[in-house]
Amino acid sequence: MSLRVGLVGYGDAGRGIHAPLLAEAGLEVAVVATSAPARVEAARREHPGAAVVDDLAALLARREAVDVVVLTSATAAHVEQVVACAGAGVPVVSEKPLGVDAAAAARAVDAARAAGVPLTVFHNRRWDAEQLTLAALAAAGELGEVFRLERRWERWRPVPKDRWRENAPPGDGGGLVLDLQSHLVDSATRLLGPVTAVLAHIAARTTVADDDAFLLLTHASGARSHLSALSLAGAPGPRTRVLGTGGAYLVGPYEREVSAFTALADEPGATGWLVRGEERRAVPTAPGGHADFYRAVAAALALPPGQQQAAMPVQPEEALAVVRVLDAARASAASGQVVALG
Repeated sequence: MSLRVGLVGYGDAGRGIHAPLLAEAGLEVAVVATSAPARVEAARREHPGAAVVDDLAALLARREAVDVVVLTSATAAHVEQVVACAGAGVPVVSEKPLGVDAAAAARAVDAARAAGVPLTVFHNRRWDAEQLTLAALAAAGELGEVFRLERRWERWRPVPKDRWRENAPPGDGGGLVLDLQSHLVDSATRLLGPVTAVLAHIAARTTVADDDAFLLLTHASGARSHLSALSLAGAPGPRTRVLGTGGAYLVGPYEREVSAFTALADEPGATGWLVRGEERRAVPTAPGGHADFYRAVAAALALPPGQQQAAMPVQPEEALAVVRVLDAARASAASGQVVALG
């Protein structure tokens, strides 16, 4: 029997990202919690076998109908919803970031741990073709010792979207620091390890929340990450450049974003380029994809209760570490100083 999912939220994330990945991974959407009439109609049409209820409380009242709850709600709601799921004894997947700051995220982690309820966080970009290919390339020793990661999530969006991420202040979960930098920081720490210091420049140029965020991370290994999230880039830079003593990994244009680096688009069956001066060769794409996150959730929850948390694809402490880096970035931007992390 497939894992039965209670899906909280049916907007851009719930409907557009999570529901398709759940289907691809073979999981069943059994209950959808959403109250907006258009979203209720869409959920009923697209998941005719699912119950549609108003909110998380109504979903948890049907606790016996679900095996795991997936939270795709606004960031500011994550912690209270994780606490509610923990109180009901139901495993939970939270969208990233886990909380608007580390203190809030820690409360979610503590509540799940105290209740013995499995918790994981949707850091799905670990399963990007680019990230998987880079990890395989580094593991094969093709890059030598990696000393710098540059990654950009840059767009030309002079007229911002009219949605909560752009309209909410950072304390309520808005902005690119909490949104895109969550992915970028997680990816950097996966490759280069824990962060020991942060220097950041953050600005709000077209929105209430920040839409320009540059983070310079120093890792315990001595390597550094340069991470840019920007909505006002008329000429977005190359998506990724990783420098090592044995060569570089380069990815030009990113997904469907307009870029001046179209000439560096991937060849069929490849993701990015291994570059050594004038030498350049396409790198075969490593296997995997975002649906593997939910396959791993299903595999973890099929284990005996005492083994489930350790098998979850993203550990809560890893997600908490990301939020701590984001807190340090905001403190650095406010002070203009490097902020050390213990």
